[in-house]
Amino acid sequence: MFKREELIPSAEEILDRLPLPAELKKIKAERDRLASEVIRGETDKLLVIIGPCSAHESKPVLDYVERLGRLNEKVKDKIVLVPRIYTNKPRTKGVGYKGMFTQPDPKSREDILKGILTIRQLHIDAIGASGLSAADEMLYPENYAYVEDLLTYIAIGARSSENQMHRLVASGIELPVGIKNPMSGSIPVLLNSIYAAQSGGQVFKYQNWQVRTTGNELAHAVLRGAVDGYGNDIPNFHYETVMKVIEGYSQTGLKHPAIVIDANHSNSGKQFRQQIRIVEEVLGNRLYDKDFKKYVKGFMIESFIEEGNQKEDVVYGKSITDPCLGWADSERLVLDIAEKV
Repeated sequence: MFKREELIPSAEEILDRLPLPAELKKIKAERDRLASEVIRGETDKLLVIIGPCSAHESKPVLDYVERLGRLNEKVKDKIVLVPRIYTNKPRTKGVGYKGMFTQPDPKSREDILKGILTIRQLHIDAIGASGLSAADEMLYPENYAYVEDLLTYIAIGARSSENQMHRLVASGIELPVGIKNPMSGSIPVLLNSIYAAQSGGQVFKYQNWQVRTTGNELAHAVLRGAVDGYGNDIPNFHYETVMKVIEGYSQTGLKHPAIVIDANHSNSGKQFRQQIRIVEEVLGNRLYDKDFKKYVKGFMIESFIEEGNQKEDVVYGKSITDPCLGWADSERLVLDIAEKV
C-alpha cells in the first residue's frame, strides 16, 4: 500500500520557480557543445567526468567544483572537464541514505520537494562558481525533467542500463548519455542499450504526456567492470577487453562510437587509489593503438576534497558512499592526463 505524503509540483512549475539565469544558460550551451564534440570525434580533447561518488552536501561540493573551475583554466586546451554532481545516488543496497534528491540532509528525513529545490540551486551555483556545467546520474528517469536544463552529461548506471524506461528517456535527450555495461559485463546487452537510445520514433508516457523521441546519436558506452556470480570484480579497462568492445561497435553501425572508461567501481574493485594506475594504463594504450585512441574518449573518476569515505557526514569534503581520490591526487592526475592526450 502507498501512503500519500506530499504532492510534488510538475517539472515545469519547478523550473519556473527556480530558473537557470540567462547568463548561465550561455555558459551551459558552450559546455554542451564542447562535450558533444568529444563524443562526435570532432576534437582530440578527452572528456573527464570527475567528482564525488554522491553529492551529499552543497557546501563541500561547491568548494570542490570551484577548484575544478580553476584547474580547468590549465587544461582546457586538452580536456573537457565535467564535474560529477550525482544527486540521486543512494548507498549501494538502497537502504539508508537515499541521495540528495530524496534526502537533502543526510542526517534528516526524506523531503523530495526540498531535495529538488536544493539540487537545482546546487547545480545553478556550481555553474556560476566554476563556469562548468555538470554530470548527474539518471537513476530515476522521471526525475530527469527537474534538472534537464542544468546538465551537460547524463550517466545511466550498470543496474539501470537494461531498463526499458532508461533507454526510452535517453533516446529523447540531445546531450551525451553514457550507458554503463550491465553488472554481468555483457557487451551485447550494452550495445543493445546504446542502439535503443540512438533509435528515434520511441513513443511512451513521460511526465504525463505521450511523447515521441528523435533518438540520441550521442549515447555511448561506459566500461565500469563487471561482477561475477560470486561477487568478484572483473575489470574491463584492459587493452584486450576494450578492443573486443571496439570490434562489437564496428559490427553495429551505431553513430559516433565512443567509450568512456570508469576508473572506479569494478574496474578498481573500489580501491580508489587504483584509479590513478588505471587511467595511466588506458592513456598508454591510446598512444599504442590508433583504433583504441579513436574510440576511447574519456574517463570517469571518483574524487572529492578528502580521500576515502566515511559512514556518517563528519569530515568536511569526504564521501559518505564510495571512497574517492583526494584533491591533491586528483589535481595531479588531471594535469597528467592533459600532458598525455
